[in-house]
Amino acid sequence: MPKANSARLPASEEARELLRKKGQFWTPDWIAQPMVAYVLAGGGDLLFDPAVGAGAFFCAAKAIALEKGMRIALAGMEIDPTALAQARDNKLGEDDLASVVIGDFIFQTPALRLSAIVANPPYIRHHRLSQDQKGQLKKLSVRTIGKPLDGRAGLHIYFLIRALSLLEENGRLAFIMPADTCEGKFARDLWSWIAANFALDAVMTFAPEASPFPQVDTNPLIFFIRRSAPQAKFWWGRCHSREAVMLREWVQSGFEKAPGNGLLLIERDLHEGVTTGLSREPELGHTPKYLLGDFVQVRRGVATGANDFFFLTARQAAGLGICDEYLVKAIGRTRDIAGDEVTHDTLAMLEAKDRPTLLLSLKGDTIESYPEPIQQYLRTGEKLGLPDKPLISQRKPWYKMESRTPPPFLFAYLGRRNSRFIRNTAKVIPLTGFLCVYPKNNGQMGLEQIWKILSHPDTTANLSRVGKTYGDGAIKVEPRLLEQLPVPDHIVEQIGLPMQLRLFEEQASYEMSTKQDGDVGKPAEDR
Repeated sequence: MPKANSARLPASEEARELLRKKGQFWTPDWIAQPMVAYVLAGGGDLLFDPAVGAGAFFCAAKAIALEKGMRIALAGMEIDPTALAQARDNKLGEDDLASVVIGDFIFQTPALRLSAIVANPPYIRHHRLSQDQKGQLKKLSVRTIGKPLDGRAGLHIYFLIRALSLLEENGRLAFIMPADTCEGKFARDLWSWIAANFALDAVMTFAPEASPFPQVDTNPLIFFIRRSAPQAKFWWGRCHSREAVMLREWVQSGFEKAPGNGLLLIERDLHEGVTTGLSREPELGHTPKYLLGDFVQVRRGVATGANDFFFLTARQAAGLGICDEYLVKAIGRTRDIAGDEVTHDTLAMLEAKDRPTLLLSLKGDTIESYPEPIQQYLRTGEKLGLPDKPLISQRKPWYKMESRTPPPFLFAYLGRRNSRFIRNTAKVIPLTGFLCVYPKNNGQMGLEQIWKILSHPDTTANLSRVGKTYGDGAIKVEPRLLEQLPVPDHIVEQIGLPMQLRLFEEQASYEMSTKQDGDVGKPAEDR
């Protein structure tokens, strides 16, 4: 994830993309100092950083050593030699960097036990890892925690696992990591292992206005962990003020100093925290009576594998000579819907702006069975190499498009805007920027009642309890998790849905029993 020191992110998108590929986002001093203070409080005199980068943690260690009159040795690893050039620019001398090894921490780890490990590991998401890398990481997971983690775990997760395995008894670790560390599908297995083998002292989260990495798509957390007997309680905090001196003072006090106005602290039960998700505020002990999945089913939008080819503007479709029979109205980007409803006027406005609104929706017929304009277009797709693209190559034939019944409601699950539910009165097919929400009762009364649930602010306020959180308050919610969204009791009961739920269940039970009774007494060949 983020790496080291307080240099600003480059302005150009090209430079930003290069940082994303390397997973490098520099850590500010006000974050590095409390992290270093924690690990050095364990009594060690060697600070190890497995992802040195521009050297923020080394700089913090030197400042703390000078302040306390300590002698601290610095060591670490870094895979990118150019990052160390920035460390030198940050006034780290050759003596400071003498024990930094250029190499891959995951697979060239030093054979020693360490007492103080601090890091901002490279934030490289799973889709940027090769299959060979994923295979090696899977083996590392099996060796270390006894089982493979879900394949969606990014490289930063394995930095954490590897570093924890190197801690000596009573050694300390402070890592700053993205929220997916405790929200991803792999999180339960990861934290079950950590909670059973280490002492979690504290977790610090950040309000959007206090993020250490503004304008970066990540929601960071700091984990303070010791290699000691597990403990039932830990401190959970939320920082509301950037450059917060109180954060360092609280950590240096051994988590005993009373917080200032910009720091919220809660002592939490470890089991509750791991179950709820360490990035989320604690549950208040109320088990939700209703979940969204009681009323709806959720599916992801259509994955084309190549939107530039399959998702067309009206002008493109006309120019290619593709007739309406092979096109369906579709919506692709969340920002193409300004409000909470997509209407025919919305589509007309997008077409006027030359935005794509038509999905090429072909079945599994042979190319030769289609009209000549479509045949030519598909031949063009073959020349572009589309049949070999990872997602498209799984379809037989490659141009066969997924199908969806137009859902009455959409869910914009990730975007710069707040995640939101949208009425689909235009009956469009959504692409993967949306989830499809299908009520279990499709009557008009049911649709209106479901919309009251979806649009209620108390419902959307619960999204953070089931979704993955990113920068600027963005939330991503997968289909199965959206079905687990708690719906406040008062909303459901106010609109009378509990009675309807019972009626649905009674009707389904009656239809099932009638079907079974109808089979009784029939000749075997008629059943």
